[in-house]
Amino acid sequence: MGYGPQKRFAEDCAQNDWILNLDADEVVTPELAREITAVMQLPDAQRLPAYRFRQVTVYPGHERPRLWADYHNYVRLYDRRRVRFRDSLVHDTVDTGSHPVGQLDGIALHFSWRSIAHVRSKLEKYTDLQAKELRKPRWYVIARLPFEYPILFFRYYVLRRNCTGSLIGLRIAHEIARARTRRLVKIATYRR
Repeated sequence: MGYGPQKRFAEDCAQNDWILNLDADEVVTPELAREITAVMQLPDAQRLPAYRFRQVTVYPGHERPRLWADYHNYVRLYDRRRVRFRDSLVHDTVDTGSHPVGQLDGIALHFSWRSIAHVRSKLEKYTDLQAKELRKPRWYVIARLPFEYPILFFRYYVLRRNCTGSLIGLRIAHEIARARTRRLVKIATYRR
């Protein structure tokens, strides 16, 4: 179904209005659990419609995040009567519109990859979906192609701090940059 439609299906199946959306590879820390409990104990009038918290990347074979690990900060605790997941194949984000969003301090641990081979396989499937949904003119793709890998490698190795992850950080930054570069080729050759 794609990411967004699958999440919306799950929302429709839920028995309660408040959703804590976690993927199978995400684990709530005890600190985050305490914060979520505190939010749920607030009177309805004091509760915001949505709350963000950080999903911190944990490398394959590790139990904890590395020093200065990268993270995503998404809305994952929300009232489905007021906000919902977008209906997008590739963007699994909650559309909060103009509603205020709270920020929780606790984190979830994100065990996204089991191995480097799993990184490669997962990114390949994800970029297949993106190629179906993204529409870019062919000239744009061709003009961007020579710069895609070096820019993305710099972004993921330096700016997303995979440089703090020794050899595995280098390999993960390479796999992400390689997959995102291949995505451009897929977009250019995908027949609609």
